[in-house]
Amino acid sequence: MSNNDSLDRRDFLKSVSATGITLGAANSAFAAKSSSKASGGRVIGANDRINIGVIGCGGRGFYDGQAFAQFGQKNNNACQVVAVCDVYEKRKRLAAEHHKVKGYLDYRELLNQSDVDAVVVATPDHWHGKMAMDAMDQGKDVYLEKPMVHTNEEARQLVATVKETKRILQVGSQTTSADIWAKAKKAIADGMIGQMIESQGSYHRNSTEGEWNWPIDEKAGPEAKGDDFIDWNMWLGSQYKLAPKRAFDADRFFRFRKYWDYSLGIASDLFYHVIAPLNICWDEPQFPTKVMATGGIYVFKKLPDGKPDREVPDTFHLLAEYAKGHSLVLSSSMANDTHIPGMIRGHEGTIIMVEHGQFERNVPYITVKPQVRGGRNGAVTAIGGEAYATKFGTKDIQIPVDQKDMMAAHIENFLACMRSREKPHLDVETGAKAVVVINLAAQSYREGKTLYWDAQHWKASDKPVKA
Repeated sequence: MSNNDSLDRRDFLKSVSATGITLGAANSAFAAKSSSKASGGRVIGANDRINIGVIGCGGRGFYDGQAFAQFGQKNNNACQVVAVCDVYEKRKRLAAEHHKVKGYLDYRELLNQSDVDAVVVATPDHWHGKMAMDAMDQGKDVYLEKPMVHTNEEARQLVATVKETKRILQVGSQTTSADIWAKAKKAIADGMIGQMIESQGSYHRNSTEGEWNWPIDEKAGPEAKGDDFIDWNMWLGSQYKLAPKRAFDADRFFRFRKYWDYSLGIASDLFYHVIAPLNICWDEPQFPTKVMATGGIYVFKKLPDGKPDREVPDTFHLLAEYAKGHSLVLSSSMANDTHIPGMIRGHEGTIIMVEHGQFERNVPYITVKPQVRGGRNGAVTAIGGEAYATKFGTKDIQIPVDQKDMMAAHIENFLACMRSREKPHLDVETGAKAVVVINLAAQSYREGKTLYWDAQHWKASDKPVKA
């Protein structure tokens, strides 16, 4: 960790303390360190069972808990869930009963449980960064659901915290453990597409109710008793400056992805699954140099006064440029489910990842289409020249893909890295390079302008940044 990073964490701590909030070592995401040594944490042997705590037991969190538990059961008890947490009493109780473990309303109590080796963070996005850093400060490794963080400042702090604590952090976009990306990376490295020019993808759905309008438990709330109780103040996180303080709103709690305070909608929920694995395909993960976005709320305007029932757009498009002369084009609508083929274009060839479905969906093969030029006599010449044609030919090449369970593969990689202390498939640096694009795109959409990224200072600018 650099001296600048250490100073940043201390400065942040001072600024938060100035608001009157008391932050201890156990409940501060940005607690200053007395040294840069790794925090405690059990040294896990090759045959030790890894104990997992799950923070956030809604739809995704409950699924994650099941996935880790099932993986452990199928793989010689490699891991087990030993604690769960949720601010909604019913979700906490159901998850605790399912795993037969202790349940908490306050995640800090879970972090204090000494036998927890790692945590799964599957809360609304605005809590991701703080919970992950709190966990690492207490010696826990972290499986952090996408989109990793809610702001670029949190991404910078998270990268610094991983370096400082030397904990393992896997971002939970299981797509990155799919074999299609490994095969695409090798095809690019082997020279099958030549110089990369553009990647494109899409994520389209068509929901008659409007995307993210999940069911609301009408009886639930902060004034309710028993199973219906929700710790609304903790969920908001306004005491930590994570979101503005406001009165309880069931729509915001149960349908948080529609609101900028807690999510970036399509950008953070869906596009992360495309941008993160693309960074793994390239020879090295890259920050963008320029990002722009457009779209709008075109369909989901269902309130009596005709106003939209959401803040985030139902249709969203992103364009990003990279220093190496490569562009990324992503399109999505929650009101039309026809996809754009996912592909990586090069000057000498094109990799078609998915022909008719979503970009990251597991498929039996990827297709490499050599770029060719037809002559008057019917001859076909490869754009890459005779050497390219000799090595790869001029006809489409189908490369078989292992259709393994992506979630199981992602969990396996995380647990293996906890034992070896090696970087996981989707480490914090790669994850940060993906989330920066997402956050810049959302900012571009909201402010109606093109943004440029200053990677050295982790800042967005209205003007091109000098190299």
